[in-house]
Amino acid sequence: MNWTLEVVIVPVSDVDRAKAFYADQLGFAVDHDTVISEDARIVQLTPPGSGCSIVIGTGVVPEMPPGSLKGLQLVVPDLKRAHAELVERGVQVSDIQVVGQNPRQVPDPLDNVGFVFFADPDGNTWGVQQISSRA
Repeated sequence: MNWTLEVVIVPVSDVDRAKAFYADQLGFAVDHDTVISEDARIVQLTPPGSGCSIVIGTGVVPEMPPGSLKGLQLVVPDLKRAHAELVERGVQVSDIQVVGQNPRQVPDPLDNVGFVFFADPDGNTWGVQQISSRA
């Protein structure tokens, strides 16, 4: 039986600001933006090519302090290109970093060990790792 992770709740203080960051700056697709009532709203966004979405909202999502989610991770096949896209979109992103060593020979020296890091406007943190080939 497959167990797939489909949604991660990201705690934010301002849904519109967060939606703009994830959709406009990161390029996530807006799957839906549903207003249930004056106090309840759900916005689901999905990174390009991902099987897992994020949900931001008010009233019907679990209460967590905005910015308390740390260490979410995205994977891309080309970290240099991803870094350039983030910079172009105005995301404050770290320089490319190499974390650790590859345990085996890989086609690109950044595979598995190349990362960049950024935070959303509330301080939820993300890493982006390069994996262009899998064993």
